Amino acid sequence: MKLCGAVTAAFSLPAGFKRDIAYATEQAIKKPPVIWLEGQDCAGCSESLLSSLNPSAEELILETLSIRYHETIMAGTGMVAEHAREETIKEGGYIVVVEGSIPKADDRFCEIGGKSFREIVMETAENAALVIGVGSCASYGAGIVGTTPSEGGGVAEFVKNKPVVLLPTCPVKPSRLVSTIMYYLSTGKVPELDRYKRPVAFYSELLHDNCPRRGQFEKGNFLTDWNDPRQREYCLLLKGCKGPRTYTDCAQVWWNDGANFCINAGAPCAGCTQPEFYAAFSPLYDKQEIFNIGPARSINLDSVGAALTGAAAAGALAHGLGRVIFEKKDSQDQDEDMREAL
Repeated sequence: MKLCGAVTAAFSLPAGFKRDIAYATEQAIKKPPVIWLEGQDCAGCSESLLSSLNPSAEELILETLSIRYHETIMAGTGMVAEHAREETIKEGGYIVVVEGSIPKADDRFCEIGGKSFREIVMETAENAALVIGVGSCASYGAGIVGTTPSEGGGVAEFVKNKPVVLLPTCPVKPSRLVSTIMYYLSTGKVPELDRYKRPVAFYSELLHDNCPRRGQFEKGNFLTDWNDPRQREYCLLLKGCKGPRTYTDCAQVWWNDGANFCINAGAPCAGCTQPEFYAAFSPLYDKQEIFNIGPARSINLDSVGAALTGAAAAGALAHGLGRVIFEKKDSQDQDEDMREAL
């Protein structure tokens, strides 16, 4: 019931809807089965799912989801495993979860059981009710594999005739996946998506706006020396944090049932929910030299650091910089959405 309540809150549903979600979850025999495919990946999303605390891995596999095929966790192998996938495809109405990118340069970069991963994805998606890309690799062809000669692509680049939901982060956050599936089971439709096919419930706000270090940003306290204990809680903007460019709820909904998330653990946001990840956001720990805030206008972070000498001046400058950056970003997003709509 705790999980059902969380799903209700995440998608802004009426409180009474929690009972409907609970009922849908209880009807295990009526649930669409899940086929989980792995392509060019590190299995990190599978490991993230199996590290889930609420619900636990046992509850996910045995109670919450009806997983018919998953190369990492299934007992069957070889022809037995492939037979399970083929029989599920014949039944139809299942959910496909895709982990890892799909090669675009040459299908031979990723083959399973004598078939290319591209062929497997297209074949499996044919009778599916819903396709979910988990992690940055499956969402955008991003991540480390996106920089290899295989030229990995995201699942939405290939699957065009089915509803596709993307859940980027590296790896996927289990609560997002379970919530998305439970929402679909309860309503029979996909949640509201943004232009990148991400659920608005999870990807509508900038990480920076809810960052626990936002106060340090406002004061102009930026970490410059990892070994200085006085800077332990300072803003990580100068150490490569992509929070001002990253839309995610990581700061509000922490990983592993509220245990932690990147910035709270002392690491800058890598921007793994964005299409720019990984190539355009690397090196991950190098500061972004310039923030573009409009035509012929930019802010050099070295200049910002040099200017932040007085506490009062630092707070005013940082606050003003933040408003300019984010208001401009929001304006650009709205303009782009309007152009696409037209």
